[in-house]
Amino acid sequence: MATKSRREAEQEVRSWGFANVFTWTDGPNAHYPPHKHRGLTTHLILKGQLTITYPEDAEPKKETFGPGARLDVDANRSHEVWMGDEGCTYVIGE
Repeated sequence: MATKSRREAEQEVRSWGFANVFTWTDGPNAHYPPHKHRGLTTHLILKGQLTITYPEDAEPKKETFGPGARLDVDANRSHEVWMGDEGCTYVIGE
């Protein structure tokens, strides 16, 4: 897959119907404890890796996403996130 520019990636996320779109970068091994968002969010990974789990699931498991992957998180779904050793840059759509 060809690498997208930040602008191209943000345009793609907008094309999916998200009004608020921005690019975010987290440092190596950053961690977000369990939290929720009011609306559906999407994440398009540009660089690095992101690992997510849903702690309120009956059998929580971790799943890792890398460049080119799209990850959607439903509104009000509790999730916990870790960034990889190189950090992670991703486009967020809300």
